[in-house]
Parts: sequence; structure tokens; C-alpha cells
Amino acid sequence: MALTWRLTAVTLLGRNVRDQKCRFFSVSCFRCGNVVPFKLSDIGEGIRDVTIKEWFVKPGDRVSQFDNICEVQSDKASVTITSRYDGLIKALHYKVDDVALIGAPLLEIEVDDDNGNEQVETITDDRQPQLTAKSGDEQGVKDKEEKLVAEKCDLEKAVATPAVRRIAMENNINLRDVVSTGKGGRVLKEDILAHLDKISVSSTRERVEGKPTGETVIPVKGYSKHMWRTMTQSLSIPHFVYSDECNINRLMDCRNEVKDTVKEQGVSLSLMPFFIKAASRALEKLPQLNAWLDEENRALRVQTSHNIGIAMDTPDGLIVPNVKDVQNLNIVEIARELNRLQELGRRSSIPPGDLSNTTFSLSNIGVVGGTYTKPMILSPQIVIGAFGKAQKLPRFDDKGNVIAANTIFISWAADHRVVDGVTMAKYSNLWKHYVENPVFLLIGA
Repeated sequence: MALTWRLTAVTLLGRNVRDQKCRFFSVSCFRCGNVVPFKLSDIGEGIRDVTIKEWFVKPGDRVSQFDNICEVQSDKASVTITSRYDGLIKALHYKVDDVALIGAPLLEIEVDDDNGNEQVETITDDRQPQLTAKSGDEQGVKDKEEKLVAEKCDLEKAVATPAVRRIAMENNINLRDVVSTGKGGRVLKEDILAHLDKISVSSTRERVEGKPTGETVIPVKGYSKHMWRTMTQSLSIPHFVYSDECNINRLMDCRNEVKDTVKEQGVSLSLMPFFIKAASRALEKLPQLNAWLDEENRALRVQTSHNIGIAMDTPDGLIVPNVKDVQNLNIVEIARELNRLQELGRRSSIPPGDLSNTTFSLSNIGVVGGTYTKPMILSPQIVIGAFGKAQKLPRFDDKGNVIAANTIFISWAADHRVVDGVTMAKYSNLWKHYVENPVFLLIGA
């Protein structure tokens, strides 16, 4: 057993396998009732950690492959994690609202016999290591071998599996600072977790001792982390803002006339679907605004699909899902899709597919009572629009009479590197035309 470990350690720590006449081969072993860690796999887009939103299992539950395990939320989207095994849940490593690292175990599961054979890569030697020793004594050979391992592999460096090294790297931990409990000085997963707990307790104590009385520390996580990054990036864009007001009397009449009929179809119809469709119709006339900026090549990548993003308030912060292919949808279809996204937003459960490939964005601050705003562009998009609450204000009609007009104010922010003021004004006038004359939205003219 000792010899086997030494040979394996030599290989894992970088010993030249060819010089030692070792070879790789695979052996199979059944996991009969083995308890194994269920690790949080990489979910893409550079995500390093997630927040546990909901567990669908508890210790003692039996699960099959593809059963839902839990729902996690990154700074970009919510993802449902499913089981890779058939087996029995033994322990959960996190509570709801805890932050889990990519690559760290989510839970322990006792896998069934029928999960299939797992391939385990092992190193063996066709014969005993060819070591030169003056003494034929077995202990002398052992000592020589261990000395060779130390010299060749530099055992001052921490010994750890790739998975453990990855956790350390993601948390900026020097493995040599971690107290190891594994055989031969190997740093185990449990050692890393214990070290992280120690750092967390120390950091918390420092904050508590140094903060003023009554201060509450609120960590930035979930959707707010994504907002932090995108808004920081947005500040590098040279914005300009163009504003106007719209009379929405006809639009409100049109919406009020059909909303009850649409409600019978299970669709809640607000003014927003009309605004979204108007944005798409205007983009048909000025398609260069439905584009992503390629800064590296100083070019615009004009997009065919009108994937209109809608800034949405959720319990976990601001998020911008999009209604895809608006150019192909009618008002009711847009309303139905918007209802779906709003329901997911209320649960903070918007999946990645609803957040990807946004080409143009709108924000309605009127839902919380605002009148004017300066929206921030979401890179790589080049335009965003924002409108405030509808207000009944005195205005003059065509004959000079004072009338009551339902009015909203719209502000467009554009990337001045690629959009000029005249183009933005033309777009705003087109959008305003469709909003003030909704019949043209309905007949496709």
C-alpha cells in the first residue's frame, strides 16, 4: 500500500513517468453504496459562485438521474440543478441563501449499484522501481525511494487534487497556507473548507470590531452583482440623451377597449406591449440601431431579430430579460410573453435563455412613479429608452383649445460613438408616431 501511494504521488506531482517506466491504464470498480460528493458543475458564462434559492430534496430522499436537486441563482440568471446519479441523499452542504462555489460539493449522495462503472485512472509499474542502493536492506530501499520522491517532486509544494486546487484558485488561497490532514501532507477538500470558514470568521470579526455602532453590512449578491458589473462597464460609454413627450390618449382608449376580451384569454394587457411593438416597428425603419458594438474591430453588428429587453424589478434586484423576435409577434403575443417573464421575475427565477442576446432595451420607471430619467446603455447594445408615468396634463389641440391629455415623457440614451443626434431624433419620432397612432401597430402599416 505504501509503495502504491509513493508511485502515485510521484506521478501526480510531476515525476517523469517515461523515466520511471510507468504506464497508465484504466480500471473499473462498482460503486456499491458509495457515498460521493455531488459537485456544482460549471454553468458557463464565467460564473464562479451561485446563491442557493431552493432545495427540492432533503436528506433521506431517493433521487433518479435528471430529478431536480435545487435551484441556484447567479448574478445573471436562475438555473435548476438536476441529479447525475440514482441514489440516496445523505447530507446537504448549504442552506437556502448560502453562496456555493463552482466545483464545490453541494451535497453527499449514496449512489446505487446501477449507476454504471466509473472509470478511475490509475498508475502502475510493470516492475519494482529501478533504484540504486548500496544496501540491499528493504528499509534502505524505502528510504532511498522516499528521498527520490522528495527531490524530484519538491514536496515543499502543497499536494492536492485538481478539484481542490481549483477551489483554492477561485478563492485566492495559497495552498501552503492551508493545514493539511491528508496522507503524505495532501490538502483535502475538507481542509480547504475549514480554511475558508476560518477566513470568514476572521473577516466577520474584523468588520464587527471596526464598524460604527448600528451599521448593517449587506453583501452584494445575486442580480445586484451583475448590475454592479454592467453599470460599471456602462460608464465607459459616451452617452447622449434625447427626450420628448407623447400623447397617449388614443393608445389608452385602444387598450381599454380590448383589455377585458384579452383578459378572458388569460392575458393581462398593459401599455407596455404597445411600447415594445412600437420600438420594433421603428427599428424596421432604422435597423442600424438594433445592433451590438464590436469595439475591438470598431464595427456595428446589426441584428436581424428584435430581442427587446425589459428592465424589471425583482425581489433580488434589477434584471433585464427580453421578448425575442418581437418583429414577428402581435400585441397579444407580446403581452403573453411579457406576463410569463413578469411571473418569473416575481420569483427571481428567470432562466439564462430569457436574458441572452438582447438587442435593444426599454425601461418603464413609471411603474414606481417616476416622470423623467436618464437610462444607462447595456453594452454591447447602443440604445436604451426609458419612459415615466402617464400624467393627465393640459395641452392645446389643433384648434388652439386647452384639453386634458394623457402624456408620458420618453428619454433615449445612445452611444455617441456610433449614433448621432439626428438619427436618434428620427427614431424617437417614429416610435412616437406608432404610440400616438396605435391603429398602425395593429394593421402593420
